[in-house]
Amino acid sequence: MSNHPEDMTVHVEKTTPEEHQRRPPEGIPGWGADLDPQARPAYPMERTPPRFIHKHWDDLEHQPRTVKVLHSTERPGLTPVFGTAQPPSGVSGMIRSGAFRYSENDLRHWLMLLFADRVNVVEGIIDDLAHGYVPNFFTEMGGPAEWRYNRNGFLRKAAIFGGVAALLLYANSRRKRR
Repeated sequence: MSNHPEDMTVHVEKTTPEEHQRRPPEGIPGWGADLDPQARPAYPMERTPPRFIHKHWDDLEHQPRTVKVLHSTERPGLTPVFGTAQPPSGVSGMIRSGAFRYSENDLRHWLMLLFADRVNVVEGIIDDLAHGYVPNFFTEMGGPAEWRYNRNGFLRKAAIFGGVAALLLYANSRRKRR
């Protein structure tokens, strides 16, 4: 077979570009993505569930505020519906209120919220003790599951805890002797 131009076969398609565009070629993924949106088969895109035709959210009755609700400084007001199950209370509530004086892009906001969570845990333990309930820390912190599924890790943690406790008792006894 020679590479001479007269020996090469040239195939010419007999259809016009318009006819070719109307009939999608087979086996070409994404064909027609750049066509006029009105000519595309899924325009406008069908949605399940369908979009709201009317703006129902403008007609919502706002929930009455019965407790203190903390919201971001980046929003002008409260949303129509908000949670009231856990209103801020105690020292942790004061810390949370302080955190919401800062913007959400400020590190102080998030660090104060994390600290408020830790304070809330201590407040919960104190509240349990005040109501005569002694928490079972071993069970509530997953001790049985740790013993059953990660015994080596449990024993390592117990040894570390025992060593630290023994060290603190030893340091305390030396301080009493002086």
